[in-house]
Amino acid sequence: MALQPTYEDVNLILRLYELRRDEKMREARAWFATMYKPVSTVEEFNRMCPPGSSQNASFRMITSYWEMVASFITGGVLHAELFYQSGGELLLTWEKIRDLVPVLRAARKNQRLYGNLEKVAKQMAEYLNRESPESYDVFAEMVRNMAR
Repeated sequence: MALQPTYEDVNLILRLYELRRDEKMREARAWFATMYKPVSTVEEFNRMCPPGSSQNASFRMITSYWEMVASFITGGVLHAELFYQSGGELLLTWEKIRDLVPVLRAARKNQRLYGNLEKVAKQMAEYLNRESPESYDVFAEMVRNMAR
């Protein structure tokens, strides 16, 4: 990864933002941010997001989008710290699914499921707490409380 962000990094971040403005993506994001409650079992997940439902489609749209974005960072294509400065929605997504991920990995026999998202979220949390101590911890608690 380049030491300094490049104009290509900026353009990729802007393009990723544009993709988030797609109408279906906006609907999925609104549902995920306000209606999706963190769960920790496959049974709870299937009740909240039944296979074939719009909720399931929204969940998959959001999580696959942020997994893709995270893969750009882990792959060295996107400057991590530049992204961290405006990519808070990735952390919201991770906080909402982090308890579910281990059971989904086991159920699907896929230990790499959401691996990029997990890695980038952890790095971003460290970055935020380094730049502003305890800021990620406060953010994570806020997300957990929103879900109640």
